[in-house]
Amino acid sequence: MQAHLILKDGTIFRGRAPLGFGGGGEAVFTTAMAGYQEILTDPSFAGQMVCMTFPEQGIYGIHADLNEAAHPWATGLLCRRLTFAPDHARSEGDLAGWLKRHRIPVMTDLDTRALTQHLRDQGAQPALIWTEADGGLEAGVAKAKALPDMTGQALCGEVSCRDRYELNPGGQFRVSVLDGGIKRSILDQLVGAGLHLEVFPWDTPATELTDKRFHGLFLSNGPGDPGALPGMQREVEACLGKLPIFGICLGHQLLGQAFGGRTFKLKFGHRGANQPVQDLATGRIEITAQNHGFAVDEASLPKEIVVTHKHLSDGTVEGLRHTQLPIFSLQHHPEASPGPHDAHPAFRRFVELMERHPR
Repeated sequence: MQAHLILKDGTIFRGRAPLGFGGGGEAVFTTAMAGYQEILTDPSFAGQMVCMTFPEQGIYGIHADLNEAAHPWATGLLCRRLTFAPDHARSEGDLAGWLKRHRIPVMTDLDTRALTQHLRDQGAQPALIWTEADGGLEAGVAKAKALPDMTGQALCGEVSCRDRYELNPGGQFRVSVLDGGIKRSILDQLVGAGLHLEVFPWDTPATELTDKRFHGLFLSNGPGDPGALPGMQREVEACLGKLPIFGICLGHQLLGQAFGGRTFKLKFGHRGANQPVQDLATGRIEITAQNHGFAVDEASLPKEIVVTHKHLSDGTVEGLRHTQLPIFSLQHHPEASPGPHDAHPAFRRFVELMERHPR
């Protein structure tokens, strides 16, 4: 079926909708060359249509053990070509069929290079996959212009768990996990570090997260605008000084706000498995996996907060540490999935923090 990708700024790209239906969301791009299944099921992509810059998608099919959540959270896949006959011995199905079952729209035959350059120059923005069955282009352009921006959207409530649950009982340390949209691979890394996890919904109060049975608190990744989560920010602020804390991505941003800092929306964000980050203490360069559209404003941070990592492409904050309290955070994803494992030691660092600061 013929289709058009219509951006909020009125720019139109031609292509096809092979599944026969369209959809919408914030159009963003990722530079990862593989990992489409992990990307599409990452809750941090909720509300977003993902443009894959690598031209061919679906090559190795679908594998249940690659899911980061029970179902896809991205609202669309934008790509150049889609393979309907995957070539992998352990493939459990094709990407197109999997997306159709979950009602996730796809646009193919798209000039992804031109789209990526446009989003880079003009910024990530809402968009529609508009099929020929949806009506004339004028109607699509009008509908796209009315789409809400990502700024101001609080999406944690949509992707977080509904009820508390436990993993790895009997682990070395008992850790409360505030689930703003956590990836399965992050939970796997925390369990692999020997931790007993109690995972809580996004709106859990600080009194429960810092109960005396816990040795540490983990703040997860998640979608949307951290500035649209004042209640979550207040609860994180109430946890400061009570126990060791480690935050990733959204958790890092919430900590930045709880410290008294501000967050801001990046023009097109950092999404991919090849993002260069420097550890400022050691000078070591890590190639990292990232997925975020907001960042912490370094100039807004108080003096007791040290910036530990920076993105080498634009100098934005990638890590924080409190000088008096056992708290640290990373903007990038040390669990990768997909991506390199350069930042994996962060999970061991969290364990060492709890060893040095027993409750």
